[in-house]
Amino acid sequence: MISVDDQAMLLDAAIPDVDWRRWPSGTEHLRSPAPSGELASVALGPADGPRVLLVPGATGSKEDFLLLAPPLVRAGFRVESFDLAGQYESAEAGPWNLDPPRARYDERLFVEDLIAVLESRDAPAHVLGYSFAGTVAQRALSERPDRFTSLTLLSAPPISGQAFRGLKRIGPFAGAASAASGAGLMVWGIRNNLNRVPPGRLAFVRERFALTRRDSVTDIIGLMMRTPDLTGPTARSAIPKLVAVGEHDLWPRSLHERFASEIGARLAVYRAGHSPCEQSPNQLARDMLALFAEAGLSS
Repeated sequence: MISVDDQAMLLDAAIPDVDWRRWPSGTEHLRSPAPSGELASVALGPADGPRVLLVPGATGSKEDFLLLAPPLVRAGFRVESFDLAGQYESAEAGPWNLDPPRARYDERLFVEDLIAVLESRDAPAHVLGYSFAGTVAQRALSERPDRFTSLTLLSAPPISGQAFRGLKRIGPFAGAASAASGAGLMVWGIRNNLNRVPPGRLAFVRERFALTRRDSVTDIIGLMMRTPDLTGPTARSAIPKLVAVGEHDLWPRSLHERFASEIGARLAVYRAGHSPCEQSPNQLARDMLALFAEAGLSS
């Protein structure tokens, strides 16, 4: 008999090159009101199911969870995701829509948008924050703990301050780069497929850049250069927590291990890079479902 762990690994090993624009039948495509404007959103799964909110990072979008959402839905969960302000189909959301208007995509914009999405339904949510959104989710948790049932930090920065100083190989040179040059390097690497993603994925991310606002990416990179230290507030939260990373992530495993220990989180490491939601979605879903079960037992 194949174990649950082996089955998840086999499913991940057999993932084909998919069309990243094609959501499963029954997916609801929505516009979610937030302080920065309307955010492009999706929801799938039973309307009365326990709520899961998946939050993408810089240059990302809700489609990054196209493979992760279905196994969570099959387990009975209501899965939601949205594009951050300035990113992909939320490109018209931005600081000019705030009251009063602001000039930059700052931390408060992303945190207040996330809280608005969390408050859009009565039920709290199991929240996943991917990369930069992991920091945003931790800040929101510290301010609105009543909105969280569990927290998954996927490939999130494991150190505060200039988070890029901890990167493999190029970390020692990170201090010399500006936010604009860092964003330019990031976009160049993705467009030129340095991560060697399949053709279907590459075509989608290149199309996504046509809508994503470059200033939003630059401002997010600038924020990651000033990552706040949220270790204390996150550690004090009693909800179950998971730090999920690929063994070839941007940051070394040792930093993620220390971070997980500091905040009282379980650590899961996959045969993946910075994007386990694309490369190991079934294994990630398996571990998230175990986390959700732990939240149910402790509630």
